[in-house]
Amino acid sequence: MIRKYFSLFLLSLTVATVLAGSLHSRMSEGLSHVGDVAIPSDSAADVLIPKASIVDEVIWVIGDEPILKSDVEQMRMQAASDGIRFKGDPDCAIPEQIAVQKLFLHQAVIDSVDKDVTEADIAAGVEDQINRWVDMIGSREKLEEYKKESITQLRAELHDDMRDRMLVQKMQQKLVQDIKVTPAEVRRYFAELPEDSIPFVPTEYEVQIITLTPRISDEEINRVKDRLREFTDRINRGETSFATLARLYSQDGSARNGGELGYTGRAGWVPEFANVAFNLTDPKKVSKIVESEYGFHIIQLIDKRGDKVNARHILLKPEVSDSAIMVAMERLDSVAAAIRADQVPEMIRKQLITIPDHFTFEDAVAVFSDDKKTRSNHGIMANVNMQLGKNTTKFRLQELPPEVARMVDTLSVGQVSAPFQMINESGKTVCAIVLLKSRVDGHRATVTEDFQVLKDLVLDKRREDYIHQWVVNKIKATYVRINPDYRSCQYEYDGWIR
Repeated sequence: MIRKYFSLFLLSLTVATVLAGSLHSRMSEGLSHVGDVAIPSDSAADVLIPKASIVDEVIWVIGDEPILKSDVEQMRMQAASDGIRFKGDPDCAIPEQIAVQKLFLHQAVIDSVDKDVTEADIAAGVEDQINRWVDMIGSREKLEEYKKESITQLRAELHDDMRDRMLVQKMQQKLVQDIKVTPAEVRRYFAELPEDSIPFVPTEYEVQIITLTPRISDEEINRVKDRLREFTDRINRGETSFATLARLYSQDGSARNGGELGYTGRAGWVPEFANVAFNLTDPKKVSKIVESEYGFHIIQLIDKRGDKVNARHILLKPEVSDSAIMVAMERLDSVAAAIRADQVPEMIRKQLITIPDHFTFEDAVAVFSDDKKTRSNHGIMANVNMQLGKNTTKFRLQELPPEVARMVDTLSVGQVSAPFQMINESGKTVCAIVLLKSRVDGHRATVTEDFQVLKDLVLDKRREDYIHQWVVNKIKATYVRINPDYRSCQYEYDGWIR
């Protein structure tokens, strides 16, 4: 988002007839102010420019990276749209937040962390963000109406922000990866806490789930495959390029880059995709059609570098019909009724030699569930947070997928929900039922019952302190220039004002 305003900044300087020197020097020097007049600092003696005539202006410079006033306004509008509030004065907090991000991004390049974020990662992150918005607003059509942009446009706009966010997270993870705390430190920390500062542990839930993927008709699958074959023929005939068709038609976040995914190791892609991509040898050839959990792809090799491949692809997703969703919902409704009645459902009785006396949720998971991640664990959902290194079966309500959370919030322990629709991690529509396995009500933490909670608290504090000091040290070693209008702010980090 930030980068697209650079051209606007340069245009404003052209109108003001003060374009001089290299692009680097123009961006780095910025504009200073005297009274109501904006003056380019490298030509103050020659030209006076009324402030009102400037379309955009540099308000901070970090190293050789500018922060524009439009960057701040863009973040302010996005935050307002998402209901995010900033600590303190937004006019101060927002540019500081952008500046801190630039410090992490710069270090990520130095440490080659940027190579750990692939286009596939970014595309998945973008889809996850769009799905969260869809969950909040009700449908993709309503989201497009609210944002006044198509889903394709939203994907393109989210791309750079998502990449930067992932790079910052990766860099922070690298900085704190070796920080540890001992049990003795946790106990000491808890013993020294005033009683009114003992953390409150929110209500936590354990949930079991059965998902059923609505059947996609053969006609719809053939339609998608025929479309991909058409693309392949057009590319082979030289009518158009693979990248052009990817930009126009691919239903993946990589479409904006012509379908290019970046250099990725085999483990970075789902096996079906990786097996084909890594066996391609001719960049002029288009692969056969590949089916994965995301849909159907065609792939084109760009380059191989060691154990990594750079490829582009076109993804098309078959559409699920309303009638198929209805069939899946009715099937799950019957399964839920059988679990509540503790009786084997009629739909599988004929397949059994001996009819069991009981039919539990775990039994239903083994017979019906499509969810690979939970099926082998009796349907129990796992709460995995890669950033925090957290892996548990307990969720706070806001950590569950929104559709699951809405159901869980209405259930008693041991109760099975009605069937509902949701979007899974692959972006597919699935139908599901859940059972609330356990619920631990919110309470003040104790060392015996909530040791892991307290350990995470101490560890987070250590990491937070380390990151804070790293930023302060980085500021000291970085060229910083701040517009006079922003020098009276109370900033979170020391060292900006010199």
